[in-house]
Amino acid sequence: MHNKSSDIEIIDAVLGGNQLAYADLVKRHQRYIFTLALRFTRNRENAEEISQDVFVKAYRSLGSYQRSAKFSTWLYTIVYHTSMTYLRKKRLDTSSIDDEETMIQLESHSSGSDVYSAEKKSRTFYVNKAIEMLLPDDATIINLFYHGEQSLEEIAVVMGMEANTVKVKLHRARHRLKEKLERLLKGEVKELL
Repeated sequence: MHNKSSDIEIIDAVLGGNQLAYADLVKRHQRYIFTLALRFTRNRENAEEISQDVFVKAYRSLGSYQRSAKFSTWLYTIVYHTSMTYLRKKRLDTSSIDDEETMIQLESHSSGSDVYSAEKKSRTFYVNKAIEMLLPDDATIINLFYHGEQSLEEIAVVMGMEANTVKVKLHRARHRLKEKLERLLKGEVKELL
């Protein structure tokens, strides 16, 4: 399979008997699936386990995928539900995390020495730290909308809500994110003084 093949073309190949083509779907979506799972569990090993479970579940259910939604939306729905089920079973403490460690796990590019690169990493660090301070639903909506570039309708499918509810929750989540960022940055300014 070529990387330029669409998700639908790859799915058709898999359903047509080319099981090896599924590896292309995994490669295409594995980083974001892992990132979502990591945001939910805040533990690398648990996120890896959930990611594997998601791809196994997706493979087994590929025949039931409805093409009315994007494949990524369908896949993110599986991530969301798998993560929530995992968290309920394990009753993980989602508030304990080493933010620096998470950033290292999520950053794939090497550290640059120029000012722009350092500034960008600093912004990313604080935004991610603020997102982690949000309630899980708020963090999910922010991540799906901005990082996953999902529409309100697609997020509604993933989270099992009405699109209007997602719109309201996104608005509120942005407000809470702004408050968290202001609090974080205010604390940083105090530390510098």
